[in-house]
Amino acid sequence: MSDAAARTRLATHLVTNQPDPPSARDLLADDAPLCEALAREAPAWVTRRLAPLGREAGSDEVQALGEAANRHPPELHLFDRHGRRLDEVRYHPAYHALMHLAIDHGWHAVAWQEEGRGGHQAHVAALYLLTQAEPGFCCPITMTHAALPTLRQSPAAEAYWAPGLLAWDYDPRARPATEKSGLTVGMAMTEKQGGSDVRANSTRAEALATNSTRAEALATTSTRAEALATTSTRAVALATTRAEPHSPSRDDGWRLTGHKWFCSAPMSDAFLTLAQTDEGLSCFLVPRFTPEGERNAIELQRLKEKCGNRANASAEIEYRGAWAEGIGEPGRGIATILAMVQQTRLDAATAPVGMMRQALVEAWRHVRERHAFGRVLAEQPLMRVLLADMAVEVEAGLALSMRAARAFDGAARGEASEAALARLLPTLAKYWHNKRTPAFMAEAMECLGGIGYVEETPLARLYREAPVNSIWEGSGNVICLDLLRVLARHPASLAAVREEIVAARGRQADLDRAWNQLEAELGAPPETLEPRARWLAQRLAQCLQGALLLRHGPPAVAETFCRSRLGGEAGPAYGVLPGDAPLVALLARIGD
Repeated sequence: MSDAAARTRLATHLVTNQPDPPSARDLLADDAPLCEALAREAPAWVTRRLAPLGREAGSDEVQALGEAANRHPPELHLFDRHGRRLDEVRYHPAYHALMHLAIDHGWHAVAWQEEGRGGHQAHVAALYLLTQAEPGFCCPITMTHAALPTLRQSPAAEAYWAPGLLAWDYDPRARPATEKSGLTVGMAMTEKQGGSDVRANSTRAEALATNSTRAEALATTSTRAEALATTSTRAVALATTRAEPHSPSRDDGWRLTGHKWFCSAPMSDAFLTLAQTDEGLSCFLVPRFTPEGERNAIELQRLKEKCGNRANASAEIEYRGAWAEGIGEPGRGIATILAMVQQTRLDAATAPVGMMRQALVEAWRHVRERHAFGRVLAEQPLMRVLLADMAVEVEAGLALSMRAARAFDGAARGEASEAALARLLPTLAKYWHNKRTPAFMAEAMECLGGIGYVEETPLARLYREAPVNSIWEGSGNVICLDLLRVLARHPASLAAVREEIVAARGRQADLDRAWNQLEAELGAPPETLEPRARWLAQRLAQCLQGALLLRHGPPAVAETFCRSRLGGEAGPAYGVLPGDAPLVALLARIGD
């Protein structure tokens, strides 16, 4: 082949009109809405502590870890080479590296170690950043974080487990809890026949003969558990607590028999679960190893092959007389575990906002460097409207998530109005943020065109990931029914939301009209409200988002949000804004 022919052949492979390869970013410093929300909602120490995480999560190395963890899902190993049962899940090294990133810096524990002082804002903001590295591994981070409020209902269990759960040490080894400094917790609630209707669970718990001694242990260790809850030096607490005479033993507790349809993070050191007793559905903690250090009778049946969330393992499991410790009052298992669910729902409301932010930045980077029809894509009018609208959605979601986190810290300080908000906001945010995410991901993929649909970009895995938080911890209908229950049983929660919205009254006509209509609807009888529950959840979330933005956000964002979501031109699709929307101001807030 001649030199000229060779040059001609190679010329067809020149890469032109494509964006440069992605480079490292500071996920905190580059995110103006997040920085503003932290300055508004959280103490100054939160931003200082988050700064290294923002740089590390946006680094080339951590972004590559997220891709690898998703591309190489966990594998189930039931037996060793000699036929002994292992019941273990093995993860790619990238997964373990991401777990170290979160746990070794205390992001699973910060809400409790700084409770009432900004700890919940720190946790939620950290989850928002960690999600942009890889959403799947955040599941065990969330559950370990969320387990403590449920364990607090059994002081002996809290005293034994809390030091390890709060330790800044990720230890993935399958070892008894007494041999590890850092511990994680998973969850196994649902069963085939019931799903979200956990009252239909058939797993049975049988009390052991000496189980009555646990009541004495609870009384004896309650004072010690309270002291541990306020101690940040967990290594000392770990060594002393597990030496207590009331540490779990074979003769205490319960034996569980039954099948669980979904067990999240099946390599955790313990699992919160529900089972039937003579008193009714009750809550239990099932450790991976018995108090004597033997493998507990928890058999993994299979790993679920999921649409997304591939870095995280979800398993079917069988309890074959597994040893368990009762948590909370027998017969009140749902109420007991809801203390955990309330925390996980806030995380499930925050993760989609982090995913939307990641997708928005990816799309914005692409359209600013790609030309089509004689102009840079970012200069095309329709593209500008679309991305500005998507940017507004991220800001609204972030405002609501951070306000909910502040309510959690206020509740920890004993503030009644904040406690009322904390009861309602996670439900609202989880429902609405997750309803907005799948379409958001589809629009981001369209911004990139064909390359957005392939695995080399993060958008394909984000698109697969988008539905999971809507399903986890209660699908849309379940969440909306929970909303109606909260409104009926806790009128103070609606009153607290009303105060937030009324504080913005008179600033924007579309919000005023939308809230007046909503108030009128909320007065209807229950049989009328239930078929309208989805509309009520959507409208209440949007009114609250609009009020928060009007009170605290940039005027350009607040006005555009209210007109495009609550006004006469509001529609279901992204990319529909008023003709005079301040696009330059909105797009500038995405960042470089």
